[in-house]
Amino acid sequence: MISRAYFELFNEPCEYTTSLKYSHAFKGFNANIKMRTNHIEVRMSREWKGVSEDIQVGLIQLLLTKLFNKKEKRSAQETINMDLYKRFIKTLPKYTTVTKSDPTLLESFNRVNNDYFNGFLETPNLTWGEESFSKLGTYEYATDTVRMSTILAKDANLLDYVMYHELLHKKLQFYDKNGRSFHHTHAFKELEKKYKDPDAEAKLHEFLRRYKRKSFFKFW
Repeated sequence: MISRAYFELFNEPCEYTTSLKYSHAFKGFNANIKMRTNHIEVRMSREWKGVSEDIQVGLIQLLLTKLFNKKEKRSAQETINMDLYKRFIKTLPKYTTVTKSDPTLLESFNRVNNDYFNGFLETPNLTWGEESFSKLGTYEYATDTVRMSTILAKDANLLDYVMYHELLHKKLQFYDKNGRSFHHTHAFKELEKKYKDPDAEAKLHEFLRRYKRKSFFKFW
């Protein structure tokens, strides 16, 4: 499958040895790619085993594009399979079962949903992640999951601000152009400015600065 994806992507035979493994180590429909010397390894979650090969090829082609853009600055054109993969990922939230709903995050979601989306957004999975300063929130398309850094539990306004950012990802999805996916588009940034507190970004930076300093002294 990797050799097929390579050939259709670059229009030349794959000169590398390859291996494809399905693993329990990944959540949802995640995957990664690695190259060691002359060998390419792709690992996918076991969820992919029941998905059409054409869609899996599209995923592999996206992974190959990232791999070779980084290593060799090699460009590749969008393929039909890549388009199939992206369409598949965008439809997943409609069929994802909500199994995780932390009460604090659900309250934040409801506030943001009512204030900015007229209550029309479907509830995603809502869960806390690690105590991270660099990754405050994420939205995972494949599992319809909003994941928040636990440091935001200390400030409801900042939690809502980051929640709003992640729900914009859920609402707007992502934009494709020339084989690349864009998540923070002009439309996204314009909507992000509509948050009710115009100083939220500055408050967030100040909060992180103070929180890091307290954590430093607590550690020592």
